Amino acid sequence: METKKYVIAMDQGTTSSRAILFNKRGEIQSSQQREFRQIFPKPGWVEHDPMEIWSTQMGVAMEAMQKIDARPEDISAIGITNQRETTVIWDASTGRPVYNAIVWQCRRTSDIIDKLKSDGLSGYIQEKTGLIPDAYFSASKIAWILRNVPGVKERAKRGELRFGTIDSWLIWNMTGGRVHATDYTNASRTMLFDIHKLCWDEEILDYFGIPASLLPEVRPSSSYFGETERFGGAIPICGAAGDQQAALFGQCGFNPGDVKCTYGTGGFMLMNTGRDPIHSQKGLLTTIAAGEEDRVSYALEGSVFIAGAAIQWLRDEMRMIRTSPQSQTYCEAVPDSGGVYIVPAFSGMGAPYWEQYARGTIVGLTRGVSKDHFIRATVESLAYQMNDLLSAMKEESRLSLSTLKVDGGASANDFLMQFQSDISGVHIERPRCIETTALGAAYLAGLRVGYWKDRNEIRSNWACEHEFVPTIAPENRKKLLKGWKKAVKTAIFWAQEEENDTV
Repeated sequence: METKKYVIAMDQGTTSSRAILFNKRGEIQSSQQREFRQIFPKPGWVEHDPMEIWSTQMGVAMEAMQKIDARPEDISAIGITNQRETTVIWDASTGRPVYNAIVWQCRRTSDIIDKLKSDGLSGYIQEKTGLIPDAYFSASKIAWILRNVPGVKERAKRGELRFGTIDSWLIWNMTGGRVHATDYTNASRTMLFDIHKLCWDEEILDYFGIPASLLPEVRPSSSYFGETERFGGAIPICGAAGDQQAALFGQCGFNPGDVKCTYGTGGFMLMNTGRDPIHSQKGLLTTIAAGEEDRVSYALEGSVFIAGAAIQWLRDEMRMIRTSPQSQTYCEAVPDSGGVYIVPAFSGMGAPYWEQYARGTIVGLTRGVSKDHFIRATVESLAYQMNDLLSAMKEESRLSLSTLKVDGGASANDFLMQFQSDISGVHIERPRCIETTALGAAYLAGLRVGYWKDRNEIRSNWACEHEFVPTIAPENRKKLLKGWKKAVKTAIFWAQEEENDTV
């Protein structure tokens, strides 16, 4: 008889550490969360204190257990999901970081990437890693630490140091330094990992001057990563995955053509493309999907920089709404946006456009436009951006798409979900449990230890809270999308003002 009651998901995010205890039905039994400091040494630089990440993550896990009197013997396994690309280097003997964690958002290494591009390595990087060279990923962050922190380069050459993304950092500490490992999904975001051969790429390592001894062993996302005794008894660590891949797994996106969309501060869409990677010609990234086997499945990923942040902008800067959920009321007060389009390119445009100099643009204003129209146009912009990603994915994958599964804070907006269904022409399913990132980590760990028998048992847990189906006429959809495309062209035109300046 199964005596274990729970699986713990450690959800280590960009602004907070959280722990959730799930039961066999995938239901939350206990949850605890704590924010930690965001460190900005210079404009464009973002850091975290790795020791604070470690202490807050352990703290919330212990508190979540204590809330329901869960003991180590009640826990079947621990799964970890984490902010991706964030880079830590630490001393292999003492476990002390040699520098703060450099966060995925940090732009300090842009010049390193510019040099890589001028050296003609962009094609090689994309071919091997599936990524478009950018300061976003871990490789240039490692190189920066090696080059700029005194003594680190020499110590790394002597094999005294270790690198890890946040999952590796937590696993190392939880196992008392016995295990230096990561999973395929996190490795695929370093810009150092050959996603075809499933190994670190020596040529890229040589280019950045990164010793192989720094790097963790890479394992499937559902694997035995050692055990921790930090909770007063031994608990196995059996799952690890980057946050977006964990969310796809938590949404049961197991088959080619399965797509999930996360509406957070930004927006992330992942499509499972099966055993064969698809190299995008439309600005999407090729990455590895979370899974249990050594033979991996791949995914296409698209990201937009501003999603829920546009609604926060209405609330905090424009002061048009008092709370984010209030936006739905304003959207439903008018039949349409009054011909207004808002392109929220506040920090450039991500996939599929990749125009870093584009800026937020408002078009179609007339005397009759009200606050209701303005708010509706802003909310609609989330759906238009996600539709751009979805269209690119369908075209490149040539996979049929039955439904789009959604999660994230803004997915609670019924108006937005209905408009997304209308503008994309797809059925949308919003699950009962929208904590899909943590749930995915729990599933990966639980599968490894037999807490859940197989993927079919996990699928039986998934429950749709609400379904949205297209209701508008195809000609109306076509007209709306044509207007959006014109608005995007206007935002990009702004980025090219020097070329277009005829004054």
